[in-house]
This record gives sequence, C-alpha cells and structure tokens, in this order.
Amino acid sequence: MVTFTLSACGDSNKEKTSTSSPNSDLKQTVLGGDVYERPYSPSFGLASAKVTIVEFFDPGCESCRAFYPFVKEILSYHSEDVRLVLRYATFHEGSETVVRMLEAARVQNIFMPVLEALLKDQQQWASHHKPDISKAWDIAEAAGLDLVAAKEVMYTKEVDQLIAQDKDDIRSLKVNQTPTFFVNKQPLTHFGKKPLYELVVSELDK
Repeated sequence: MVTFTLSACGDSNKEKTSTSSPNSDLKQTVLGGDVYERPYSPSFGLASAKVTIVEFFDPGCESCRAFYPFVKEILSYHSEDVRLVLRYATFHEGSETVVRMLEAARVQNIFMPVLEALLKDQQQWASHHKPDISKAWDIAEAAGLDLVAAKEVMYTKEVDQLIAQDKDDIRSLKVNQTPTFFVNKQPLTHFGKKPLYELVVSELDK
C-alpha cells in the first residue's frame, strides 16, 4: 500500500525501461520525443506501462529528495502499470555540474547508485547559499563513479545538448519549481504526495 507536506523548490513488450534506459549510451539524438520526454531522458519502469510520471527535478532540491522515496514506492506498488521519466531542472547553484556528473554515471552504468547516493547525502553538498561540489564528487566516487572517465564525458557536446534541450522544454512548459510533475502529460495542479498519487490512480482507472 502506498503511504502519504512538502513545499517545492523554486527557480533561483515488457522491457524494463521505456524509451531510454538510465544505463544507455549518451550518443543519441536530442531530437525526437516531445516536451515531456526526450529520447535521452532517464526512465524507469515498463515501456508498456499505462501511466507515465514525468518529473522535472533538481538534484540539489530538498523537496525532490523528500519525494524520491514516495515516487519509488508508487513505482514498486504499481510495477506493471507506472513508469517514471526524469527531466533535469537545474535551478539551484551547482546543480548543472551534478547533472553532468549523473550523465557521466549513466555512461558508466551506475546512474541509479550515484543518484541515490547524492540524494541521500544531499545536505553535505547542496547548500542553497554555497554548494560544495567537491563533496558531491566524493559522494559520487564512493558510489562507484570513475572520476577520471566521468570528467571526459561531462562537457561533451551530447551532454551540452541534452541540458540545453531540457532548459528549452522547461520554458515551453512554464516549469518554475521543483519537483514539477506531469502524469500522462497532465500537470499536477495541487502540490503534494496525496494529490500526485490521486492523479496517478485516476489515470490508472481510465
């Protein structure tokens, strides 16, 4: 059973994955898809799922960290019917560097371990006033990231393009806080865990 108040951070075939695996290579076109999901977007769950949650998230956002286990619980409870797509919204200082770090982790097939470690220890590196990215590097390395290889990937054209595309899509959808959720392309109009789950269930019942 899914269990259930949080504030948002503002702008300062049954395959295991859908259009893009978090472990897939970065050498994909940025074109394609739509403003909700691009070919490169990390996704979790079955491609055949009836419901897709799109989350615009910032790795430095406290509310994103707080929502993460709840969203994971929804995916676990509705494993056949709900999938998650992550989009980057780098509103906090230092977050773009951490997103680049995550994309390097994706190339190394350790996207999820690095993401979860950075969220778990977010308070160590993600001060809103003075983020300490050196600590984020330490956390990512402890989660298995090869730092030398990561730094060769982080500032490639592919990563530049996907970050730019996510920023364009944020503007198109008028996303101004994190996390921002869309469920089957419907915006979550009332922020909170319960409204999110209710929207998911309403789509499952259709």
